Amino acid sequence: MAKKNVTTIPATISRFTAAPINTRTKRRVAGYARVSTDMEDQQTSYAAQCDYYTNYIKSREDWEFVALYSDEGISATSTKYRDGFKQMIDDALAGKIDLIITKSVSRFARNTVDSLSTIRKLKESGVEVYFEKENIWTFDSKGELLITIMSSLAQEESRSISENCTWGVRKRFADGKVSVPFGRFLGYDRGEDGNLVINEEQAKVVRRIYGLFLQGKSPYVIAKQLTEEGIPTPGGKKVWGKAVVQSILTNEKYKGDALLQKVYTTDFLSHKKKINEGEVPQYYVEGNHPAIIDPAIFDKVQLLMKARCPGKNRNSSVSIFSSKIKCGHCGSWYGSKVWHSNDKYRRVIWRCNHKYSDEEKCATPHLDEETIKELFIKAINLYAVEKDAIIMCLEVLLAEMQDTSEATFEKANLQNELVAIADMVERCIEDNARFVRNQDEYEKKYNELVDRYENVKARISALDEQITRTLAEKETTAMYIEKLRGLPDTVTEFDENLWQSLLKYMTVYGKDDYGFTFADGTEIRI
Repeated sequence: MAKKNVTTIPATISRFTAAPINTRTKRRVAGYARVSTDMEDQQTSYAAQCDYYTNYIKSREDWEFVALYSDEGISATSTKYRDGFKQMIDDALAGKIDLIITKSVSRFARNTVDSLSTIRKLKESGVEVYFEKENIWTFDSKGELLITIMSSLAQEESRSISENCTWGVRKRFADGKVSVPFGRFLGYDRGEDGNLVINEEQAKVVRRIYGLFLQGKSPYVIAKQLTEEGIPTPGGKKVWGKAVVQSILTNEKYKGDALLQKVYTTDFLSHKKKINEGEVPQYYVEGNHPAIIDPAIFDKVQLLMKARCPGKNRNSSVSIFSSKIKCGHCGSWYGSKVWHSNDKYRRVIWRCNHKYSDEEKCATPHLDEETIKELFIKAINLYAVEKDAIIMCLEVLLAEMQDTSEATFEKANLQNELVAIADMVERCIEDNARFVRNQDEYEKKYNELVDRYENVKARISALDEQITRTLAEKETTAMYIEKLRGLPDTVTEFDENLWQSLLKYMTVYGKDDYGFTFADGTEIRI
C-alpha cells in the first residue's frame, strides 16, 4: 500500500482573539474583582484587587485593557444581584471582551451551576476566562474538569460558612440578644450596648397610631391620616400603607418584648427567606427593652384586631358608627347607605346590614347620623347621673380581678415541657430512621409523644389567652374609671371620644325604642 502524503494546513484564525494569526490585533482583556462583605479588611482586599488587575492587564503589550468590573459587598452564591458581573458577561457576549481575568473560582461564583453555565456561554462566544490562583484557562482541555471540581469546593465552602453564620445568629437568639433593622424601625434607636432605646419623636407617632386604633379607626384610615399629615413611614417614604400600620399594631417590640426568628433563610444559594411557621425554633424575650406601649394596652389592641376579623357580623371601623349600632331584630350591625348620591338630596343613613337578607324583613327603622347623636346625648346624660355609683362598683371589680402570676408561672413551666417533648419527638424519628425498630412500637411511642405535645400546646394557648384577656380587662377598667371621672354632669354636644370610649354599642329595638349599652354593662333605654 502506497504511503499517503499528508500536508498540514495551519489554522489562520487565532482561537484566542478570533482574528487572523498574521494580524497584530491585541487581545481585549477585562478584570473582575469582588468582595462579599462591607467589613474594613474586605475593603482593603477589594481596593487591592482592583489596583492589581488594572496594572497587570495594562503592563502586557499584547493585551488591550477594556475595563475592570467589580461587585462590592455582594455574595457569590448567586449571580442574580451582581450588577458588575452581569454587565461584564453582557459585554463579553456582545463581542467587546476576549479574555476575563479574576483572582479565583470562588470570586467568580460559589454556585457550581452558575459557574459552569456562564463559562460555557462565554466559550461558545469565544471568550476565555483565566483564574489566577488555580492557574486555570477555560480554553484548556482540562479547564472544565478543574472548574467543576473547584466550583464544587467553593460551593461547599459557602455552605459551611452559611451554616456557621446561621448557628451564630441562632445562638445569639437563644441567648436573648435582640437586633432590629433600626433604619426602618419606628420608635427605637440603637443604644450604646446595641440594644433598643426609645426615640421620643418617633415614639409619639407610634403612641398616636395605637391611640387612633383604640378610638375605633381602622389601619386603613390611620394610614390615610398619617399620609395626609406628611408624617414619613418607618422606611422614610411619604405614603403609608395599611400593612405598615398593622405591622406596628401587632409588633410585640413596642411593649418591651421581642420574638426572635420570625423568618429564616431556607437555602444558602438562593438566600430565600420564609416566615417561620414552626420549621425552626423561636425565642420570646420578655422585658428586653423600654416599652413605648403599656403591655396591657398592647394586649387590648391584639384582642380588638382579632374582633375585626372577616365574617358575617365582623367588627368594622370605617366610621365611628361602624360596629356600634346593633339591630334588635336579627342581631346584625347597622351599616351606612347613601340615598340620592348624585343630587342635592344626598343623604347618609344607617340601616341593618341584613334587613333584606332573610325571608323575614327586619322591622327595625333606619336612622340618620343627627338622630343617632341626639339619642346618644340623652343616654349619656342619664348615665352620668349614676356615674359615682358606677365608679365605686368598678373599683371593687378592679380590686377583685384575678391575679395572673400563677397562670404566668404555669405557662413558663409548660413552655419548657413543650421544648423537651419536641426534642423527644425529633429523637424518636431519628432513632427510627437510623436503626431497625418494631414499627408498631415506634408508632405507639410517636403518637403518645404527639398527643402529649398537642395537649401541652393547647393548654399554653388557653393560658396565654387568659392572661392577655385579664391584663387587657384590668387596663380597660382602669382607663374606663378615669374616663368616667372626667365625664361632665351634663353633655350638651355630641362628643366622638365619649361615644368611642364609653359606649359598647347601641341597639335599635324599634321605632322610638333604643338601648345604649355602656362598657360596664349598664343599658340605658331611650
